[in-house]
Amino acid sequence: MKRRSLVVLSCLAISASAFSAGPQADVSVVQNPDGATVQGVAKVTATIVGIDPATRTVTLKTSSGKVMELEVTNEARNFDQLALGDVVNAQYRESLTLSLLDKKTQPSLSENDTGQRAPAGAKPGGEIGREVTVIADVIAVDRHAKTVTLRGPRGETVELRVHDPERLKRVKKGDQVKAVYTEAFAISVEPAVTK
Repeated sequence: MKRRSLVVLSCLAISASAFSAGPQADVSVVQNPDGATVQGVAKVTATIVGIDPATRTVTLKTSSGKVMELEVTNEARNFDQLALGDVVNAQYRESLTLSLLDKKTQPSLSENDTGQRAPAGAKPGGEIGREVTVIADVIAVDRHAKTVTLRGPRGETVELRVHDPERLKRVKKGDQVKAVYTEAFAISVEPAVTK
């Protein structure tokens, strides 16, 4: 059994290696009577300071001076449109929504992937994302430890800490929770500013 806090679950990928160069990150929590949503956004802007067409490698430099090299796969269109001085904007978004269900249903797991590439002839860019929806059974509630234990559709269990005592009062063994996790990574390139 794994012990996780809601905030940890919702913000794991904010520290993804793509953002090791010093992202701007924002995290917000929205609560409603039926549940809560935690959202995180991390952004990085860097300038292209090197391009190696033979290896499809681009060298980027952030405003803080950090330099990183990225290999651009063949799946990315329009590599030849890149130029020194172009500005690369990367954004990673994720959210986790947890809510109690009114009606009992079969525990389930579904996943939906999305993707979009820049049109031919434009600067490289695009967005990929996924949404995972899980219906899980509440198998234990420990009001003293302020935890709820969930069992997912494959029999796995997870223990969540509930910080709000009023919300914890509403949860009981036999309830069901719906968790919707979404994440998306978008990248765009803007032409170099001419002086």
